[in-house]
Amino acid sequence: MSLIKTLSQDAALAAQTLAVLDEQLKNTVLLDMARAIRAHSYEILSANMIDLANADADKLGAAMIDRLTLNPERVEAMAEGIETIASLPDPIGAERDMGQRPNGLNIRKMRVPLGVVCMIYEARPNVTADAGALCFKSGNAVVLRGGKEALQTSKVIASIMQTVLTHYGLPPALITVVPDPDRALMLELMQQRDYIDVIIPRGGEGLINFVTDNSKIPVIQHFKGVCHLYVDKDADLDSALALLLNGKTQRTGVCNTLEGLLVHKEIAAEFLPKVASALAEHKVTINACEHASPHFDACQVIDEQDFGQEYLDLEIAIRQVNDFEQAIDHIRRFGSHHTEVISTQNELTAARFQRTVDASVVMVNASSRFSDGGELGLGAEIGIATTKLHAYGPMGIESLTTEKYLVSGDGQIRA
Repeated sequence: MSLIKTLSQDAALAAQTLAVLDEQLKNTVLLDMARAIRAHSYEILSANMIDLANADADKLGAAMIDRLTLNPERVEAMAEGIETIASLPDPIGAERDMGQRPNGLNIRKMRVPLGVVCMIYEARPNVTADAGALCFKSGNAVVLRGGKEALQTSKVIASIMQTVLTHYGLPPALITVVPDPDRALMLELMQQRDYIDVIIPRGGEGLINFVTDNSKIPVIQHFKGVCHLYVDKDADLDSALALLLNGKTQRTGVCNTLEGLLVHKEIAAEFLPKVASALAEHKVTINACEHASPHFDACQVIDEQDFGQEYLDLEIAIRQVNDFEQAIDHIRRFGSHHTEVISTQNELTAARFQRTVDASVVMVNASSRFSDGGELGLGAEIGIATTKLHAYGPMGIESLTTEKYLVSGDGQIRA
């Protein structure tokens, strides 16, 4: 039997042990995992240094290296994320009443795990901890296939979590890391539909497309983040500028960073000079439409078809729009269904924006950087789904479950 088939089969068998695991034990295990992550911070950071050295030798881009890099604060955030997951209600077994049929049948629905989740991701070692903890709490086994960029770090994190599982008599295959990043093995992994129930890819456009095109297993896409801030004519301009700077400059290599700025023409003459000054201070490269470009000392004038780029860097595309409708049309054309933000003091416009915009997270007067499972109260996230299946947006515990029908009768037969 091949390595991939063995790992997948072991994960499927391990998942069965979670069906009878009570919530208190799950939480105890998770809290011990958080403690173990903290206790072994040195080993995690040492492994991460190896990955970073390899990334430097391979000349990876700044965005990839930012995602790859761990420090004591990020390790602590991993541990805190696991603790938050432990504190959340366990959805497994929760029931809702669907009523009684005229023939006396009683219908309920019960929340159940998906089964075995496969994560395919690039340079994000924190995914190993987040996905492992989220899947465990939601009753799923997880097979983690990270890219070679973060392999050493991911293996150490998974090993720490597996040690805790073993301590409680649970199978370590509940959290499995594929030890070889060979793409042929990834392709084989995507064929294991007898053992794996869903695949969740996180990474660049090329990875998402490759998985979607080649998987025999259902895929929940976590696509790129082309996020916009639309500054409406009724915006508080100081607040809008703060939202722009936080969304664009706080951390550029993540999917909830701003990549586009849309400014209503009625406030462009007042607002865009402020934007120019603030972004110049942060050394942000400007790509602007012909109407916005005169407000910037240095910028690349771009045509309409050049919008919609995911820069993942100190770079942004800026467009002056004639009205609300043009802003919505731009987002519809160039957005990626990830996160969209409006800055406005007009409640009707805000409500219309949230109702109209097709994105998994739509924000009013709040930074795009809050589009994150932890920030939205999920503890952590397995990713931000941009396909409209059963999950849309940050995927926490409940998104890793589904429902089955429970039907109770007293001997009814169908005529």
